Amino acid sequence: MTTITKINLGKNGPLVSKLGLGCMRMSPIWGGPVNDENESIATIQAALDNGINFLNTGDFYGSGHNELLVGKAIKGRRDDAFISVKFGAIFYNNQWIGLDLRPIAIKNFINYSLVRLGIDTIDLYQPCRLDNSVPVEDVIGTIADLIKEGKVRHLGVSEITADQLRKANDVYPVTALEIGYSLADRQIENDLLPTAKELGIGVVAFANTAEGLLTGEMKAPLPAGDYHNHFSRFQGDNLIKNLEKVDVLKQMATAKGYTPTQLAIAWVNAQGDHVMPLVSMSKRSRLPENTAAMQHQFTADELSTLDKHFAQGAILGGTYLQR
Repeated sequence: MTTITKINLGKNGPLVSKLGLGCMRMSPIWGGPVNDENESIATIQAALDNGINFLNTGDFYGSGHNELLVGKAIKGRRDDAFISVKFGAIFYNNQWIGLDLRPIAIKNFINYSLVRLGIDTIDLYQPCRLDNSVPVEDVIGTIADLIKEGKVRHLGVSEITADQLRKANDVYPVTALEIGYSLADRQIENDLLPTAKELGIGVVAFANTAEGLLTGEMKAPLPAGDYHNHFSRFQGDNLIKNLEKVDVLKQMATAKGYTPTQLAIAWVNAQGDHVMPLVSMSKRSRLPENTAAMQHQFTADELSTLDKHFAQGAILGGTYLQR
């Protein structure tokens, strides 16, 4: 298996793998079944063995289950892992009921996270989003205090606007922005990505396959119980026309001996040294394919073809990424 190269996360930031491992799907988020815990732990450890040191979790993933899982996987090898934790989302009976970004809540959240992870310091700590319920200065200022206390090393932010990013960075230097980004979701190229680059902030890009749309495996219509049906992108004629768009990616992948998923990851990787694809995996069998994607090099013509074919607005309908 290919060993992943390292990059600085943001300007003069910490050294991390160019590919990140998203651990969310190893836990039941919306009340779904629990994956094989032993396989999940083995997947994390195999990723670490192959140089993927960036592990992304959240204190609300499985109501703490995910952090406990990551904690077990990194026990005895803390120095091999860079731990990114999101906080702020409140779930009840497997349903999202809001955010709690009050300073008093943040100070409570982090203590539970440290215990579940079995570590003394979280490498990257970030609100899962900002909703103006608490001033940005208070949220970011609280994390800055945690950095001074030694409970956090670096500040991250997630799913915010360019204006919020500037405001947060004014309070305390932001190391990384976590945001959804793929060939099918490029709206952040208008202002958020340029702002992050201008400020020297690393980009941790999740949803590289656009919730499965770009894998080449999706077919219309979707089963009645499929969660994708909640989003207009995957409904009726939208899905049919969107899958026709994906055919171009499938044809390119076949011609090059890759899978559409690999090309989707490779495209995100090709967007710059400051952009890290964050790929969710819960099985070791996915590691070889996803790490191999990081070695792919597009020609200028191929990138131009994808850029035009998947221009903003080409994919019909929205998802939660398009709030």
